[in-house]
Amino acid sequence: MTNETHSMFNSAHFPQPILISVNGVTLEVFEAGKQNAGKPIVLCHGFPEHAFSWRHQVPALVAAGYHVIIPNQRGYGNSSRPAEVTEYDIEHLTGDLVALLDHYGYEDATFVGHDWGANVVWNLALLHPERVNKIINLALPYQERGEQPWIELMEAIFGEDFYFVHFNRQPGVADAIMNENVFRFLRNIFRKNLPPTPPEPGMLMINLARAEKPLGESLMEDSELSVFVAAFESSGFTGAINWYRNLDQNWHFMANTTPIIHQPTLMIYGEQDTIPKSDNLKNIVPNLDIASLDCGHWIQQEKPEETTQLILKWLEQQNA
Repeated sequence: MTNETHSMFNSAHFPQPILISVNGVTLEVFEAGKQNAGKPIVLCHGFPEHAFSWRHQVPALVAAGYHVIIPNQRGYGNSSRPAEVTEYDIEHLTGDLVALLDHYGYEDATFVGHDWGANVVWNLALLHPERVNKIINLALPYQERGEQPWIELMEAIFGEDFYFVHFNRQPGVADAIMNENVFRFLRNIFRKNLPPTPPEPGMLMINLARAEKPLGESLMEDSELSVFVAAFESSGFTGAINWYRNLDQNWHFMANTTPIIHQPTLMIYGEQDTIPKSDNLKNIVPNLDIASLDCGHWIQQEKPEETTQLILKWLEQQNA
């Protein structure tokens, strides 16, 4: 089932959304370049983001001959927000992308992921390798599965206030504070050129939701930020946070999966990002190219032209 939605989307150049029923949920999908059917590229956003975070890349990808498909993944935007926390595990998240390919009649596609979207793409390549022909991931390298479940490990290393741990150990607390301060939280998190400052005590996401003054420079124009704000004022943050609440479940689910990713892959890092680079990504992804840009975490929004050119150049080399 596909329904055109009638809401006016707040962007002159971003496609209007359609609603597509797949895998037991409805996904809000932004699609461009239908005339390029047969050459799909699926762009997967991170937290706390939206399909709109890929706005800068869409026109160039369409011009290069791609059918661009950008879902708001479950829990985000006007996509479904199941009540059960377990419905946000990696099996469901990757299953949505497989079902999206089925909807369009595609055997496989190139997948691009940023942040949490990159985590989903890495796992999609492991669980459904035949559906992924190429990978471009930004910010988050593949996270190796260790001996301890993720949240247990993070609590031991970073303590109970680390936001991954807090989301799990104190369910609902951060959600409520972030929901009460949507504009402030998003204004404060979407920043660039951040000054080096020691970490504050307390929980990062709650601090961001309460901080009266943002650090660094704004990542985007007010009109662009308003797209994110409107989306989360409507959806709230619980669906998005529920992705974090499945990390230990994902750890168990992936126990018997061999972590070798064979697809040609481009990994793009932000040099100022707080997420560390992987020292041994090449062992997990043998067919790997690595690039870095002088920016923070929000790579494709902070360095839009440079990111787009890296993607296009790499895809051209792969397709040659």
